[in-house]
Amino acid sequence: MDYDLAIIGSGWAGFNAALKAKAHGLKVALIEKEQIGGTCLNRGCIPTKALLQSAKIYTLTKKSKIFGIETTTPQINFPEIQARKNTIIQQLQKGLEFMLKGVDFINTQARILSNNTLEIGQRQINTKFMLIATGSKPAELHDIKFDGKKIISSNEILDLREIPKSLLIIGGGVIGCEFASLFSVLGCQVSIVELTPQLLPGIDKEIAKKLETIFKKKNIRAITNTDAKNLDLTHYELVLLCIGRTSVTEGLGLDKLGIKLENGRIVVDEYLKTSIPNIYAAGDCASKIMLAHFAAYQGGIAADNITDPKHPKKCSDYNIPNCIFTDPEIGSVGLTEEEAKSKNIDIRINKFDFLGSGMARILDETEGFVKIISNKKTNEILGASIIGPRATELIGILTIAIQSRLLVTQVQDTILAHPTLSEGITSALKEGYGL
Repeated sequence: MDYDLAIIGSGWAGFNAALKAKAHGLKVALIEKEQIGGTCLNRGCIPTKALLQSAKIYTLTKKSKIFGIETTTPQINFPEIQARKNTIIQQLQKGLEFMLKGVDFINTQARILSNNTLEIGQRQINTKFMLIATGSKPAELHDIKFDGKKIISSNEILDLREIPKSLLIIGGGVIGCEFASLFSVLGCQVSIVELTPQLLPGIDKEIAKKLETIFKKKNIRAITNTDAKNLDLTHYELVLLCIGRTSVTEGLGLDKLGIKLENGRIVVDEYLKTSIPNIYAAGDCASKIMLAHFAAYQGGIAADNITDPKHPKKCSDYNIPNCIFTDPEIGSVGLTEEEAKSKNIDIRINKFDFLGSGMARILDETEGFVKIISNKKTNEILGASIIGPRATELIGILTIAIQSRLLVTQVQDTILAHPTLSEGITSALKEGYGL
């Protein structure tokens, strides 16, 4: 069978590319060797946030008395928590399948035979263009490797049947901190070890320090500046190794085809084209920024460029929000204070503490603050970091502000509803708050 576009991988890059290409009128094959939705839906964003929401409800139930609600002692039913997570995944899978009507979804392994031919199962298909969107997988350490029992990845931890008594998390990045937050609430004794001087490397240092302080209050032991190989792993019931992710490119036949790789990642140009003109790549397999929303954006860009190669769109990595679903949440976008200073930009820092927020007090979630970085000379907002209630939602306002290159005064003078958490953004920018 002949296609205009064959996409390998149905994660957020491949799925969104398929929808966009279908809308452009292309005949599309979407090939997936595992489950529709890729890592994000099945082993990443969705299941982790489902589990974290259950932890959040448990936390709220335990302190319901301060809201004037009397309850009996809440109990954790971990199998039911897992069942709810699985139901959400299944519901969303069905939704994706429905949206793909008009696209040939082929559930099998794919191998590229030539720039126009793919082997799928026991047959071959021809295509004018290809998009490789095969995603990523958990990375291992040279000295510490997964065994699926004692040392597990972020894949296996999502399917635990029981809550471990003690958990060592190797890697204090986004994944590690989210799981630390989750299992601590569920009653597990959590330790987290990070090689660099701070948790969440790359995040604003002040935000990372605040999270470490909050973790300490929650009896989460955070050990920074430490190599995990120097620890005795026998002291922990379970070890979660989450030091990052690596691109999935094996088994595709890329070496025989001559597609250029760099450190295992597919090399693409600014239009997401590989070293072979009619083959594109998007998402984690071709990007240093491994975020689902960025992969979705890239998938759309690739589909547009395949449809209309005479008017290609450049893929921009400017202004991508980063969200961390710890408790409290963290959201960031644009430049951090450290990045702005490294660029020798004369900056103004504006802050607002959630202790001053009426809504934060209503929610009884006053830990954290809003921090906004702007250019002193031009008044343009350059970056923002938030730690606190609903930070992952609030950062959207500042993402739009930075994308639109808005000035401090333009956001400052915007009327936001009261009482809301979003008021903290305009309050931070009021006169007298800047440093």
